[in-house]
Amino acid sequence: MHMRHTILLLTAAAGVLSACGPDNRGLESVNQPVVTRTQYVFDAATNGSVLAPGEQARVAGWLASLRLAYGDRLFVDDPYGTGAARQVAAEAGRYGILLSGPAPVTTGTVEPGTVRVIVSRMTASVPGCPDWSGAAQPEFRGATNANYGCATNSNLAAMVARPEDLVRGQPGAETSDPATSYKAIDTLRKAPPTGAGGLKAEAAPSGGGGQ
Repeated sequence: MHMRHTILLLTAAAGVLSACGPDNRGLESVNQPVVTRTQYVFDAATNGSVLAPGEQARVAGWLASLRLAYGDRLFVDDPYGTGAARQVAAEAGRYGILLSGPAPVTTGTVEPGTVRVIVSRMTASVPGCPDWSGAAQPEFRGATNANYGCATNSNLAAMVARPEDLVRGQPGAETSDPATSYKAIDTLRKAPPTGAGGLKAEAAPSGGGGQ
């Protein structure tokens, strides 16, 4: 009778513990990168056809504060056609960034006598990682651990140069140069086998006792 009660208690405890973890019985991790977009706007004054005196320096300082880098997209919303976009493009060129278009819709209207500079930046992260909530608990349902996939996908999110590629990918070039793709294959074929030179024989130095 005592043995029967013990088995029932252990079974109930196992059910409670297994209910704490995620119910993911597949090989695909539930911890996936999430891509978010943030738009930064800067309204610069114009004096008709170009930026007003001192405004180009303000735009340059703003771009520097954002640390404009590869993966960012830059737009100029100039509904009055002042031509100030050329000056903004010159500042963006210092970072290797080209102007994109058309400009996305932002909050508020562009007032007369101004242009709106927009920097669109995407970031990738894996929410909830790391997750050690079920690390010390046994898994009785054949599901993966709560932290499964956190390391791999967090590294992927941190290393991807353009986070939007995780959403849309890259179409690739319509044409390719066979000579370029052949270089890696040719290098591999011409490389000598790693064991061609044999093993290097080395004698371990003998130490005398007390010497």
